[in-house]
Amino acid sequence: MPDKAELIVQGKKLPVSNLNKVLYPKAGFTKGQLIDYYIRIAPVLLPHLKDRPLTMKRYPNGVEAPFFYEKNCPAHRPKWVKTAQVWSEGNNRMMDYCLAQDLPTLVWAANLADLELHTSLARKRDVARPTMMVFDLDPGAPADIVQCCQVGLWLRELLTKMKLKSFAKTSGSKGLQIYVPLNTSVTFDQTKDLSRALAQHLEREHGNLVTSNMSKSVRKGKVFVDWSQNDEHKTTICVYSLRAKAEPTVSTPVTWDEVANCLKKKKADLLKFRSDKTLTRVEKMGDLFASVEKLKQKLPKKWKL
Repeated sequence: MPDKAELIVQGKKLPVSNLNKVLYPKAGFTKGQLIDYYIRIAPVLLPHLKDRPLTMKRYPNGVEAPFFYEKNCPAHRPKWVKTAQVWSEGNNRMMDYCLAQDLPTLVWAANLADLELHTSLARKRDVARPTMMVFDLDPGAPADIVQCCQVGLWLRELLTKMKLKSFAKTSGSKGLQIYVPLNTSVTFDQTKDLSRALAQHLEREHGNLVTSNMSKSVRKGKVFVDWSQNDEHKTTICVYSLRAKAEPTVSTPVTWDEVANCLKKKKADLLKFRSDKTLTRVEKMGDLFASVEKLKQKLPKKWKL
C-alpha cells in the first residue's frame, strides 16, 4: 500500500498519510486499516455521532505511545467540518467541539489517528438534556466481563420493572455498558439521581459482587456500576468506536441473549470483538443500537427500590 493517498469522499478531497504506520503493534494493525474500518462501519456509526459534540482521543504513534484528548476542534480542520460551541466547566470558556456529521469528517478524524470517539450523551441543540441514561459496568480484577453480564442482567430486570427498555454493548475494553434510550425531555440531574439509586440498590442487594463507589480500593473482584457518566461534562465511548487496547477491539452492541450466554458459559472471550468481527456482525444483524437514537421513553416520576 502507498504511504500517502488522496481520497475523494462524497465529493471532498482528503489527503491521508502514514497509511502503513502500525498503530496496534501486537496485532500489526495499521493506520490504513483504521481508516478502512471507519469507512466500512460508517453507515451504522454516523447516526450515533450526528449532532453530538465529539472528544477525539488521538494516538499519533500508536496504542503503546502517548495519546492526548482533543476537545477543541483543530484550527487546521477543513472548512466543511462542522463544530458546536459548548461551555467547558474545566476550562471556564466556550469550546468548539468537532461534530462528525458525515463520512468525510469521520475519515479526516481517522487520518489524525483518532482511534477512540468519545461523545456527549446530549445533542448540540441542547447540551443540558441527555437523550439517554448510561451505566458503565467496570470490573475490578479478578472479575471480568462475565461478572458484568450478571450485573447487567440484574440491572435490566430493575429497569424492566420501571417499564424501561435497555440495550447492552461491550466497552471494547474490560466491561459492559447499558444504555437506556429516553429521547424525551429530561435533565442530567434526573438521569444521575436514578442511575445512582439503581447502582446503590444493586450494591445493597449484591454487595459481594457490586459496588457503586468510585474508589479503586473497593473494586477488587467486584463490578463498579458507574452512574457518574450521566453528566453534562462527561463523554462516553461511542458505539462502534475502536479502543486503544493491545488489539483493535470495538465497543460493540450485543443482544441480551448473548449477555446471558456469556454468563452461563463463563467465557469472557464470547464478548470480545475485533474490528473485522464487528463488521461481520453488522452485515448479519444490522445496527442493534438503532433504537437508542429513536426510542422514546419517559423516566418514572416516582420510583421506589
